[in-house]
Amino acid sequence: MGKFTQTLKLGFKSLMVQKLRSALAALGIFIGTTTVIWLVAMGEGVSYDAQQQILQLGAKNIIVRTIEPRSSEDADERVKTYGVTRADYRRILSNVPTIETSVPIRELRREFMVKGRRMDAKLIGCTPEHLELNRLEIARGRWINERDDRENVVVLADGTARRLFPQEDPIGQKVRVESDVYRVIGQTKPREASAAVGGSLDAREYSSDAYIPLKTFQHRVGDQIMTRTGEGFNFKGEIVELTQITLSVRDIQDVDVTASIVKHLLESYHEQEDFAVVVPKELLRQAERTRTMFNVLLVVIAGISLLVGGIGIMNIMLATVTERTREIGIRRALGARRIDIIQQFLTETLVLTGSGGLLGVLCGLLCGPIFRSLRSIVATVSPDILPEIVYTLEPRIALWSVLLSLFISLGVGLIFGVYPARRAAYMSPIEALRHE
Repeated sequence: MGKFTQTLKLGFKSLMVQKLRSALAALGIFIGTTTVIWLVAMGEGVSYDAQQQILQLGAKNIIVRTIEPRSSEDADERVKTYGVTRADYRRILSNVPTIETSVPIRELRREFMVKGRRMDAKLIGCTPEHLELNRLEIARGRWINERDDRENVVVLADGTARRLFPQEDPIGQKVRVESDVYRVIGQTKPREASAAVGGSLDAREYSSDAYIPLKTFQHRVGDQIMTRTGEGFNFKGEIVELTQITLSVRDIQDVDVTASIVKHLLESYHEQEDFAVVVPKELLRQAERTRTMFNVLLVVIAGISLLVGGIGIMNIMLATVTERTREIGIRRALGARRIDIIQQFLTETLVLTGSGGLLGVLCGLLCGPIFRSLRSIVATVSPDILPEIVYTLEPRIALWSVLLSLFISLGVGLIFGVYPARRAAYMSPIEALRHE
């Protein structure tokens, strides 16, 4: 132990002779180590946000969505019929015993009017279970219930209520939607929007919604929607019964089997591809795989930075060996063994890489505060220069990245220090003493 301490002290003393050169050599390792931790932290932050969005959909849920099929070039349909139907909904419930709860919805973009104020909002026909499924909370008033079937009542989302009733309580007020008038019975609390999940689910904005009973939607709005195309009396329409059905199973183990049964059942009654079955659990697995691949890529990129730093260390140590040739010859003449010379130069190399690695870890652990400070500065100078995701991104330090970067930095020092150390140790003592 005493010998190791003496070698360590000698290594520090030798490095301090050339402070600037030693600092620049350690800088490459410092940058590489910090880069590993920072890149992985950013990747983990992005991955965490994506996984949270998927988890909000429910790991035990199966989402059946209506999608508009691709029209053939020869098609000239004035009214197109497609999507999930109420018959599909009843068929699924009667044939799939593993389903515990089910929530159908129909949604449509409509213009809302109150005392001269107008806004476009999403009118959603839903059932009472929709509140809990989407983690919505009531701010005032109440949610729709079974007794509201076919009644002209509406629950406004927070953003919709603020736009239509900026200075007054909306509860009990009347809202005109096209030719129908609805009475406001409730208002939901603000809820963050959900981002798009790959190509499977679109982004979901909850601030500009309005909720009415599903049967009221069917009775007042209907399934057939006509829209004007161009000038004159040219209209094009579509018949869609349900926009989405969310199914929840009793056990997460039943998700894949249930989704397969539902998809097969729908394919038996649909001649065109006008629906999609989305399984959040599968999306979560895909997100995990993507995250792993992304982290491997980031570590490889950052590892290259450490490799470059290691080459710099090797170059510095080779120069050091040349400069200290006479010192090596004197030590060998005084009885120092080759292993002693190797230990000395390896110790110096490890001190360089170890110090650079430790400083890099410290800087890496400050990733969050530094990132937030830089984001605030850039946002103050030019708010539009940063993508929207940057404002919500929070770096998440991964312990494995800290340990890995430190391990790699020491490994780089060991690998790139062996050749200079061996070159010094196997130098001829006589030739070394002659060196000027």
